[in-house]
Amino acid sequence: MFRKNLILLSGFLTLIVFVLSLQIFTLDKLSNALPSAASTQSIVTDKTEGIHNKTAAAAEGTTDTGLIVKLLADNLETSLNKSAAILEVTSKLPEVNSTFYATSISPEIHGIPQDLDTAKRKVAQDILISDKNFEVIFFLMPNGNMYIDEPYSRQENLTGNNFAFRDYYKGAVNTGNTYLANVISSASSGLPQANIAVPIFSEDNRPAGNSTLTGIWGGGLNLTLFSESLQALNLTDGLRIVYVDQFGQKIADSDEHSPLLLNKNGNESFANLQSLRNAVEGGKPGSTVETINDNKMLIFYEPVKFRSTTWGVLLMQPYNN
Repeated sequence: MFRKNLILLSGFLTLIVFVLSLQIFTLDKLSNALPSAASTQSIVTDKTEGIHNKTAAAAEGTTDTGLIVKLLADNLETSLNKSAAILEVTSKLPEVNSTFYATSISPEIHGIPQDLDTAKRKVAQDILISDKNFEVIFFLMPNGNMYIDEPYSRQENLTGNNFAFRDYYKGAVNTGNTYLANVISSASSGLPQANIAVPIFSEDNRPAGNSTLTGIWGGGLNLTLFSESLQALNLTDGLRIVYVDQFGQKIADSDEHSPLLLNKNGNESFANLQSLRNAVEGGKPGSTVETINDNKMLIFYEPVKFRSTTWGVLLMQPYNN
């Protein structure tokens, strides 16, 4: 057993080194590549106006902008897959998929005490150090009760004990696979958060096809970090880029002040946009003109596909006929 644990741990550490060394393009390199708003008035499909052909330079600008949105979508997809891989590999570790202290779960502290199952907490802490995409790592019991939440301060601040009602729990259980959930208000911080959840099953039952759920190993994404990466692009000329979840809720924003669809709570929804539906429901890239708050906007969109979930990237700019 000890040898098996060493092999699993070695595999985990090898993966950490590998994913952190991936040559993913950096967003700051895009800042110089982004065209101005004027140069991307282009070939746009509109329900009532059909296809508008403008100058060759404009068409070239469209191609460039569409490529940039695709690169952003690919980068986000790669980043999500990297983070999910870390959760999936560590979920195989004996110290993660066991719950020896389940009888010590207390509603008063929203899980088990800080000094119990320190091996699992250590794995969670190592993930938080290795992958800055995550701001919290947690383990749920099969019934949805919280077992551990790390950092422990987040566990202390939880406002509930059972999370079986959450989309990430339902998605992981229903699909039997790693699940990327929608944006929610965190029960420990009160801030917007999206979780990646990995269902853990007892391996001894798998051959019979009647695998038993033993828990959910998950991580909460640091959406502030995602926004900061977009804001580092320093966009001008009214350009704005947002990441949105499968229901149109904003995940990240290039505009720190979010002048469009501004909501005092910081929660914006783009669910009413056709461009969002084209990306998330249709799963296809493209561009279109839509009116937002009486402002005509040219919107480029690209789907971000992760297992059974599709998010979207939207690039918006003022449109001048």
